[in-house]
Amino acid sequence: MRDTVELIVKALVDDQTAVDVREIDRGGLTLIEVRVAPADMGKVIGKQGRTVRALRSLVIAVGVKRKRRLALEIVETALADNVSQA
Repeated sequence: MRDTVELIVKALVDDQTAVDVREIDRGGLTLIEVRVAPADMGKVIGKQGRTVRALRSLVIAVGVKRKRRLALEIVETALADNVSQA
């Protein structure tokens, strides 16, 4: 699933090298974290969140088919960098 999300996100953004997709297992939940360049954040979220909502729907549908809980999260890299420096 990680590869599929990465392929879709790379097609949406301008800076494909800044795309980082990680799959993290937490108990019964598999979290897919997506990091993109700050300039591309709006492209991944989309107007009124429609693009990210569609990505989340896709991830949830795959999770239902595989009988696993999957979740998608968009992580702001600029915010994460500022927190680690403090």
